[in-house]
Amino acid sequence: MKEMYPKKGRVILHVDMNSFYASVEMAYDPELKGKPLAIAGNVEERRGIIVTCSYEARRFGVKTTMPLWEARRLCPNLIVKKPNFERYRAASLGMFEILRQYSELVEPVSIDEGYMDITDSYEFGSPPEIAKSIQIRILEQLDLPCSIGIAPNKFLAKMASDMKKPLGITILRKRDIPGILWPLETSEMHGVGSKTAEKLKTIEIYTIGDLAKGNDVQLKTLLGINGARLKDRANGIDTRLVDPESVSDFKSIGNSTTLPRDFTNQKDLFKVLDGLAEKVSVRLKRKKVVASSLGITIRYKDRKTITRSKKLANTVSQQQEISDLAKQMFLKNWNGDPVRLLGITGTDLVDNDHVVKQLDLFSYENEAKKEPLYKTLSLLREKYGKNIIENAGVHQTDTSNNVGTETSFNKDFLRSFPNVSSDKDQKNDS
Repeated sequence: MKEMYPKKGRVILHVDMNSFYASVEMAYDPELKGKPLAIAGNVEERRGIIVTCSYEARRFGVKTTMPLWEARRLCPNLIVKKPNFERYRAASLGMFEILRQYSELVEPVSIDEGYMDITDSYEFGSPPEIAKSIQIRILEQLDLPCSIGIAPNKFLAKMASDMKKPLGITILRKRDIPGILWPLETSEMHGVGSKTAEKLKTIEIYTIGDLAKGNDVQLKTLLGINGARLKDRANGIDTRLVDPESVSDFKSIGNSTTLPRDFTNQKDLFKVLDGLAEKVSVRLKRKKVVASSLGITIRYKDRKTITRSKKLANTVSQQQEISDLAKQMFLKNWNGDPVRLLGITGTDLVDNDHVVKQLDLFSYENEAKKEPLYKTLSLLREKYGKNIIENAGVHQTDTSNNVGTETSFNKDFLRSFPNVSSDKDQKNDS
């Protein structure tokens, strides 16, 4: 299979989720599938704006950023829902962890799209086979459609993924550029907005081909350093590497597992949660962080999926406390139907060096007993360095048995968005 890959150069995928927010809502509530659906702010008010919409809604002319009143005029039967960012974040976590099972070089660029460098992933098959496998797994495990571009660099991969939606896979090679990209208007080029496209027209550059052959001095005068960069892109030149650390500040740690069959026995489900809690605990300790919030994911036999999160009074990292909290949240939200997937995610991570524990009446006495030990550890770390003594869990290996198809979460893309209220059933891109 290695001969299917270039001896020089890279193989880059761009994975782009299709109508992400709307698709997540359809996965959550299958009754919405096949119907015109839009996600919008200020649902109750005429001045609300469409955030994204389903392809069924687009057939009526509904578009992103369109005023809600106009969308309803075009599509009287339009179903409109408020955004549920907690739900979208959970789906994003699962999607990116599927990608990481094919390559360590995964760079998220937003909640619903990212790049992969699969140059050394030939053990999983040819590039088209890997793309198809990823697309099928995201659809089967998360019930979400995506389009994938395959190319030798990030720019071409992005352009390729936009060519077939939904559920498209497109290969774009450098030799394809003159015939496929150059005839397109510059406004269709990634990185060229409407204002830049209008500026380019002033120097008689209308297509990507015109830009590829543009005058260097004119482009620099018009667009500065970006002029040369865009000309390179138009010629298929993009030396940017896939950088997994580009959004490393947005972190969470978690695991989910698709069960081998539908589980209804509480004891069996608790056993799965115990295993997930152990995995999360091990990874938290390895990263030397604790979680300030805990989330669970439950997917039922009919693919309906719920995610719930809870802000914690005290941070957690130990398996038992994670397991106990997850079970409490599970019992509060489980409706008794057969379960096909379970997940636990620790979010709002805090470095161990910055933890302040809020002691309640019951934990105070136990913590007070440990005070001499804490003082001794503090003195040792001050004298010999903070890594002189570490928790045993930092070096712990994962011993739990795998159940079904596992996905481990380790990114949190929407910490900047306000959380939806915790532990409540909320019914509530491109």
